Amino acid sequence: MTKALLLIIFLLGLIAQFVKPVGDALEGKAYLGGALLSLVGYVLYAEVQRLNAAHETQRQGAGALRASAGRLEEEVQRLSEGVQHLNEERMLGAQDLITPESLNAEFKKAIEAGGVVRLSAMGFTGETFAKPLERILENIPLNLQCTLHLRVLVPDFTKPLEVPGLVGLNGKVRDAPAFRRSLLEMVESHETRLKRHVVRMRNKRQGELTVEFRAMHMSPSLKLYLINGDKVFEGIYDKIELREGEFDSEVGAGEASGGQILDLLGYDSLLTRWSWDDDQRSRDIIVRRQELFDTFWNAAHELAEISGRGAGSSA
Repeated sequence: MTKALLLIIFLLGLIAQFVKPVGDALEGKAYLGGALLSLVGYVLYAEVQRLNAAHETQRQGAGALRASAGRLEEEVQRLSEGVQHLNEERMLGAQDLITPESLNAEFKKAIEAGGVVRLSAMGFTGETFAKPLERILENIPLNLQCTLHLRVLVPDFTKPLEVPGLVGLNGKVRDAPAFRRSLLEMVESHETRLKRHVVRMRNKRQGELTVEFRAMHMSPSLKLYLINGDKVFEGIYDKIELREGEFDSEVGAGEASGGQILDLLGYDSLLTRWSWDDDQRSRDIIVRRQELFDTFWNAAHELAEISGRGAGSSA
């Protein structure tokens, strides 16, 4: 509209210069020209105000957009820091806590990989090590070409122990010889069943197997498993069971009605996993745990020696 008015005024002025009647007519219309110019000025002012308002709105919109982008960037940064913190917590804090079932899967994986495999265990009776391995050995592939060495270190149950032991009526723990004998028999049965696989594996061309159990005078507390010197799994016997009515004959004189067997349980204890490929801290721990096991192992006695069965072959 503004452009049209300006164009009309320009054309009228131009015509007035060359057409006298038009010029005379316009000469008497000075007020009309002023009014037109005022109208044009008003329209121009309104347009300038509109452009300024639009510019201000655009500026405010750009500011709001920048503020939103800044908040979004801060939120992304916060989330990234949270994820990084969780990863660090997983790697350095929990360090892969696994269940006994996951440990058995690690045994199976190591054996089925073939080659020379060394599995070592230190625990209460070796039950959570021996029983799963029996099932694994029964189902390993033919022609595996595996040389498997099993070492199991347990407490010397031929010597007095207080844990596991017998809690008398006075609340104090003492040695429980009959219970110890039952534990020794349990350990011997695990050794016997594992050694049965030596000939079977050889005949089925599933590889070579050696089995050795040793005992050392100590109270069981630590569960320790080693795979090929590059993985370690450790935990504790964190459950205690007091069983009524067993081995009453072990109660001392003056304690007429028997006592309770204090037993340790570790079937569902979580284990901390350390892998050589994780980091330097893991490697340092693996080296220390391997040294601990080897030191105890070298100082321990063969199970056949302490149980009175004579020198037994480790196959």
